[in-house]
Amino acid sequence: MKIRSVIIEDEVAAREALKNYLSKYCPQVEVIGEAQNIKEAVPLLQETMPQLVFLDVEMPFGNAFDVLEACKDLQFETIFVTAFSEYSLKALNQSAAYYLLKPISIEELIVAVNKVQQHIINNELFDRNKIIVENFRETKPEKQQVILPTLEGFEVVKMEDIVRLRGNGNFTDIYLSNGNKKMVCRFLKHFSEILPYPFMRVHKSHIINSSFVKNYNKGGFVTLFDHTEIEISSTYKEEFLTRFK
Repeated sequence: MKIRSVIIEDEVAAREALKNYLSKYCPQVEVIGEAQNIKEAVPLLQETMPQLVFLDVEMPFGNAFDVLEACKDLQFETIFVTAFSEYSLKALNQSAAYYLLKPISIEELIVAVNKVQQHIINNELFDRNKIIVENFRETKPEKQQVILPTLEGFEVVKMEDIVRLRGNGNFTDIYLSNGNKKMVCRFLKHFSEILPYPFMRVHKSHIINSSFVKNYNKGGFVTLFDHTEIEISSTYKEEFLTRFK
């Protein structure tokens, strides 16, 4: 099975390097087109209808999110290629997107392509691109969505609906305002890196949404509106109290 793919990247050397890596290490990928900016990318995607797009985040005349918005009626998997930027990485991680940091690691490229191939084989039409665009356009962090990889697949929730998160070994239990609990295939550390304020780490095993705090007990506990009591460890107490001053 060949995966019909397009590369959108403004640097010629980077495009050539990626093509060489793909032909050598990912023979299942067939590159059917290339573009160096948004003006070329949008008509190319509409014409070729690829299954996979390697998409540079920053380009002339706009960025990757502009490409996705212009092609929102098309269904394709995306592997983002990006130089390190805390802002874009946070947006991509919240959306459970596949991305490669420049310079591209061959091992990471192989892993990303294999994951995409599995989605295509399983016919998992999950519109991650739509959520990525919506998150990028939404200026209020609490209104943004986060994609949760569960044992059954993926679930999309708004950040404002998450009350708290609890580390559970290799998993994280996420408690929602409607009383539901989701078990997610990620370490708690992953969420402490991607969730913005009002989320706060208060314990090695707990992150809380401070919007749901009802009261604080000087004994070192915080009570949430769902009546849950969470211990605040000494490591995080000062930051927690500073936020509430």
